[in-house]
Amino acid sequence: MIGAVVIGRNEGERLIRCLASLDAVDQIVYVDSGSTDGSVGEAEKAGAAVVILDPDLPFTAARARNAGLERLRELAPVELVQFVDGDCELQPDWIKTASTFLGENPKVAIACGRRRERFPQASIYNQLCDLEWDTPIGRADACGGDALMRVASLVNVGGYRDDLIAGEEPELCVRLRAAGWRVWRLDAEMTLHDADMHRFGQWWRRTARCGHAWAEGAALHGAPPERHCVPGVRRALIWGLGLPVVTAVLVLALGPWGLAALLAYPAQIVRIALREGPGDQFSWSFAGAMVLGKFAELSGILRYARRYAGGGRSGIIEYK
Repeated sequence: MIGAVVIGRNEGERLIRCLASLDAVDQIVYVDSGSTDGSVGEAEKAGAAVVILDPDLPFTAARARNAGLERLRELAPVELVQFVDGDCELQPDWIKTASTFLGENPKVAIACGRRRERFPQASIYNQLCDLEWDTPIGRADACGGDALMRVASLVNVGGYRDDLIAGEEPELCVRLRAAGWRVWRLDAEMTLHDADMHRFGQWWRRTARCGHAWAEGAALHGAPPERHCVPGVRRALIWGLGLPVVTAVLVLALGPWGLAALLAYPAQIVRIALREGPGDQFSWSFAGAMVLGKFAELSGILRYARRYAGGGRSGIIEYK
């Protein structure tokens, strides 16, 4: 049997489309994290079993997925579970394609496919998301929030870490691979995602969340040989903090001539744009976002560092 766990918070019409796309599964569980827009009622109308998370405990996607899987296993003897975010819509042939692949490859714990943005031309931020989802085909180190997973493998490693506010899927994949399981990216359409990002502040918060995830992932699994998230943290520290500090030192030593060090930023933009394709206008936008994003990632890393130093925990970083 195949089940689905949908997680959401105030997704509105996006959730309705998501639930309607899950006709190929045997049982649906919807997990709500404090919605006020009628999402729970819509899920019940669609025939999904509903889990409402206790608001007295911190909301995280990882906690929601674990709660959904627990409820799903109570309702049916599922062997496979499709995790999907409430702002996504499953493509018609995905379940058949992915379940067939998992049936033929018993060592594979997770099959994921191409997630696309529903409205990539609506904003540069949506376009950036669409490019982010275009991951290499074949054996992979990690998956995203949408994936078909083998229930036995999740039970084997204890599921997601409830306390992670972001980056919970790559962290799960680290433990799965350490236990001998594999993760596979199929050359198949999986979901349509609606990022609904139209403002710079939304993109900044989402990118900062990525930096936070990298910092926490490196703290958990950054030691050799895995070095989980370490390259991302290193790049953010070099470009977001290291170069400004070096520039300040050079200005103190050389005066205004020290500002020449800042030319490394436009040089990096040119390098990335030329690598991506200089004839494409989006290549320059992408290159600029990659360089500017290092400062957003740094803010997320520092947020994690402050939380770690203070012995507390970070709240979720929402961009919608």
